[in-house]
Amino acid sequence: MSETLPVVAVLGGTGDLGTGLARRWAQAGYQVIIGSRTEEKAIAAADDLRAVMDSRGIESINVRAMDNLAAAEAASIVAMTVPFAHHSSTLASVKDALQGKILIDVTVPLVPPKVARVQMPEQGSAGQIAQSLLGEEVKVVSAFQNVAAHHLQEGHGMNCDVLVCGNNKEARVAVIKLVEAAGMRGLHGGAINNAAAAEALTSVLIFINKQYKCHAGISITGLD
Repeated sequence: MSETLPVVAVLGGTGDLGTGLARRWAQAGYQVIIGSRTEEKAIAAADDLRAVMDSRGIESINVRAMDNLAAAEAASIVAMTVPFAHHSSTLASVKDALQGKILIDVTVPLVPPKVARVQMPEQGSAGQIAQSLLGEEVKVVSAFQNVAAHHLQEGHGMNCDVLVCGNNKEARVAVIKLVEAAGMRGLHGGAINNAAAAEALTSVLIFINKQYKCHAGISITGLD
């Protein structure tokens, strides 16, 4: 019997990072919902995604479009790729819909214009803010902060590791499966407090990308 894959929603999923994750999960056979503050914007992003996949000869993808709240209600695992400025307000708007579910928080606390400088929030990290705001019934898992959206938009695998942090081990395992479905290696990174390290590293990678004109990621050495 084949495994039944969970329905995955990507809130704020109309940007390069959100559509990149949606593309890779849909291509791996997941039912994906692209969410946005307005359903119209989500529909446009889903249509663009289908057109890109059709151009690559991939037609049998299951992608829907909804506003953020409806997407959170319809999915069993929810990823959020909104800018840090909209992080808390988006969480508050979908809090009830997330109860009992896994939230993959991809948010990085960047503070424009100096996004290449580490500037962590008083609460420690975006992941910790999410867990505190949503409560323990929501299994918050922090992941994908160190992945270049540029590479997610490509059709091939990626030589990139993803640190997966969260207080619930089973939730981390579920997210690691989604990391692997997206063509990368996921690694247990410990409790949600450890998300601060991955989030902070994003500013370092932004600086590296500017300095060396690249799209850098991370790789953990010493593993079998």
